[in-house]
Amino acid sequence: MDIEVRVTTPTPPLYPAAILRDDNEALDVARDFAAYAATDASARDAQRRLPWPELERFTASGLGSIAVPKAYGGPGASHWTIAQVFRLISTADPALGQIPQNHFGILRVIELAAEPAQRQRLLCSVLEGHRIGNAGPERNSAHTLAIRARALREGDGYRLSGEKFYSTGALFAHWITVKALDDNGEQVMAFVPAGTPGLQVVDDWSGFGQLTTASGTVLLDNVFVPAHNVVANGALSHRLNTQGAYAQLIQAAIDAGIAQAAVADTIAFVRERARPWPDAKVEAARLEPQLINEVGRLQVELQAADALLERAARTLDEVASAPVTADSAARASIAVAEAKVLTTEIALLASEKLFELAGSRATLAQHNLDRHWRNARVHTLHDPVRWKAHAVGNYHLNGTHPARHAWI
Repeated sequence: MDIEVRVTTPTPPLYPAAILRDDNEALDVARDFAAYAATDASARDAQRRLPWPELERFTASGLGSIAVPKAYGGPGASHWTIAQVFRLISTADPALGQIPQNHFGILRVIELAAEPAQRQRLLCSVLEGHRIGNAGPERNSAHTLAIRARALREGDGYRLSGEKFYSTGALFAHWITVKALDDNGEQVMAFVPAGTPGLQVVDDWSGFGQLTTASGTVLLDNVFVPAHNVVANGALSHRLNTQGAYAQLIQAAIDAGIAQAAVADTIAFVRERARPWPDAKVEAARLEPQLINEVGRLQVELQAADALLERAARTLDEVASAPVTADSAARASIAVAEAKVLTTEIALLASEKLFELAGSRATLAQHNLDRHWRNARVHTLHDPVRWKAHAVGNYHLNGTHPARHAWI
């Protein structure tokens, strides 16, 4: 696929956003939004049509602020509700799940690391309808935690320079959050308003999956950011918290949604379009014994992944109800890692099995069913699942607590 590279410095319009009251309302709104988003999801993927109208509807619905705590005027939704919301939306369109993924992760950073005045102002801006995008990872650094971008002090603010990639949500955001190192080599997170001079968002995402996430490049050329828009997020790695587990829970929920969609499309295609194999001597593919067995296995794996996802979310809710300790933070991370292993596996398995069970006509471009595998394969590469299994094994075998960062 040829990708049109578009260089832009967007300033998204700001529309009023609803403020949802509680978890039940959040789930009702998410179901309605997912039904709306599903109607054109395949066409958006096939045409690589960025989901601007869908994101505006998402924001206006109030879903973007369900994680804002009650103390700041939000509904303070539970981890389980947040996981369900992402799963519902990602079943409809996983790009619409991934785009606000970092928005939610950064809301937790604001809660944990921002100064009180910063916290109040930034969280209130989200209630008003502001979206937050990501400009953290760098393509040419030594590894995913390494940062070369710099935030150098100047007067009452900082000057930012650097290049970012995998910048999911940045193109659609009102706030673009940039991770950089300050004069002392400490990591900070700068909240840069869209349209700031020296800031460029390049729509050059060319991955074969999650096509409409616009997860491309952000360029920073001597961008000035006032000090009150800079959060000392680097301190989080030295304090007990569940930020990494929370971020990974959302990742797992997106993968669970991809799996759910793939299984549903497998069943629908087999029922409505697939032909039986002659040796089966049945009149419909849905009556083939081997095929019935394979669908049963997929359902078992999907239910198992969903159960672990729920258990992980409930564990995070339990841990959040008391002061976080080293043991409770580790327990939350391991519960999420266990869920992440299964959601990764079922997303990949279901999206590949679709073609084996539905048959060769399922590969025709008109059906665009390969989008499930493409999305699963790309999104599950966000962080290697082998390290999730390693963390789980090391915890149960040796009592070793997992590393504390956004990938565990």
